[in-house]
Amino acid sequence: MLAGSAFVAVCAHVVLPLNFTPVPLTLQTFAVVVLGLVLSPRLAAGTLVAYLAEGALGLPVFSPAPMIVGGLAHLLGPTGGYLLAYPAAAGLVSILSRRARFAGWLGNYGGAVASAAAGSLLILTCGGLWLAVLTHGSAQTILTFGVVPFLPGEALKIAAAAGVMMGSQRLRRRTI
Repeated sequence: MLAGSAFVAVCAHVVLPLNFTPVPLTLQTFAVVVLGLVLSPRLAAGTLVAYLAEGALGLPVFSPAPMIVGGLAHLLGPTGGYLLAYPAAAGLVSILSRRARFAGWLGNYGGAVASAAAGSLLILTCGGLWLAVLTHGSAQTILTFGVVPFLPGEALKIAAAAGVMMGSQRLRRRTI
C-alpha cells in the first residue's frame, strides 16, 4: 500500500497546468488505473484511501497548487471530486479487469483498456460534478473546463496503463 500511494504521489507531481481551468493535467489518473489493473480490488481501493488520508493529513502527496496550502483544502477545492473518486475508480478498474481477464472479454489488452476507461470515466464524472457544485457552472461550462480538455490525455494514460498491466503479467509468468 505504501509503495502504491508513493507511486500516486510521484505521479501527482508530474503537472501540466492549464491556464483556462483550475484543474491541472497530472499523471495521477495513470497511477490510479495502473494500481487498479495490477492489484486486487480491495488492495487497490485501500491504497488510494491511504493516499487520500496521507494528503488530508498534510503530507505533500497531492499535485502542487499555487492557491491551496494543502491537506483538506485539496479535497475541498476544485480537484476534490477527482481525488475522492480515486478509491472507487481503482476498485472498479480492478473488478472489471479481473472479470474481463477470466471471462476472456476483448483479450487481455482490450479488457484492460475497457476497464481503465471505465475508471477514468468515473473520475472525470465525479470531478466534473464536484466542480459544478463548487462553481455553480452550467453543464456546458463544466464539460468545457473539467472534462473535455482531459480526454486526449486520458486516452494516452489508459493505453499506457494497459501496456503496463500486460508487461507486469509477462514478468509474473517469467518469475513463476
